[in-house]
Amino acid sequence: MQVVVLAGGIGSRLRPWTAGIPKPLLPMLDLTLLERVVEAVPVGMVDEVIVAGGYKVDLIESYFRSKDVDFDVRIVPEDEPLGTGGALGNCRDVVSGTFACFNGDIVSSLSIEPMLDLHRKNGGVGTLALWEVEDPTRFGIVGVNEDQRITRFKEKPKPEEVFSNLINAGSYIFQDDIFDWMPKGRHSIERDVFPKLAEENLLNGTEFEGYFIDAGTPDAWMDGVLRCIEEKRFSTGAVVDGSWHAKPKAFDTAHVQGCMIEADVTLQGCHIERSTLLSGVAVGFKSHLRNCLVGRGASVGSNVSMEGVVVDHGSTVPDGTSQVGGQWPKTEPSA
Repeated sequence: MQVVVLAGGIGSRLRPWTAGIPKPLLPMLDLTLLERVVEAVPVGMVDEVIVAGGYKVDLIESYFRSKDVDFDVRIVPEDEPLGTGGALGNCRDVVSGTFACFNGDIVSSLSIEPMLDLHRKNGGVGTLALWEVEDPTRFGIVGVNEDQRITRFKEKPKPEEVFSNLINAGSYIFQDDIFDWMPKGRHSIERDVFPKLAEENLLNGTEFEGYFIDAGTPDAWMDGVLRCIEEKRFSTGAVVDGSWHAKPKAFDTAHVQGCMIEADVTLQGCHIERSTLLSGVAVGFKSHLRNCLVGRGASVGSNVSMEGVVVDHGSTVPDGTSQVGGQWPKTEPSA
């Protein structure tokens, strides 16, 4: 089947990393985030991956042209931001039959087969993966009957509007009939399409268990990294003391815990925990990084203390720097 990945955003919550690298190409262990998303579908079932995106799509296209993957990749670019519905609607001329569709930053334990079984059994236009949360006000919530048909859909309800703790997990099976329900141009599939389909009993929903991570923020990114380590979702590299190393080597004077460490990283007498260090990073003596994302080729000096900071690729953090949250280099506030 074809798989559509909605990857139109600029990844603003992961800046400055995404200023140079589009979010779908950010590495999560030994695969890109986009490949992690597609993992929900067994390789043998994927004929083509269609990336609906508008940000640095030339880099995405170039990456998959040079990499040996088990499926064809097609880019459907956006000339302007189209929203989730508009981005999918933009694919109407290249998608046919039954297809899968995923939001571009979801790392989860979802397996597509139970969704397909329900979709074939119940029919309709779409089947949604559902996840239970304590506070559903940041998500789209659904009401489901005993036949697993979605009877109600409400995007980001106010507390007094909550009727369910089951949320839309951003993973779908659709028939190409979905395009008949979509207006042309920019729109939201969650606000403009799903409620109408629910009213007509044309949506199904199935809850899954395990884990569900929207890896679009620095903290959630590390949640995704650590879950991939825990679930052994890698085929290269190795885990040493709870951290994944692309090329394992001894860091005799450094303490590394719960991290992702790419190749050619240099650590000297430092303490690194719950952080991602991309290739070519160097960290100096007595520095302490926690919950940080450090970009390719960045240099972190000595006696640096950082927590929850996204460090830009190729940047230099001077000795003695202390920062909690935000970006490095720091962005100047607008006048």
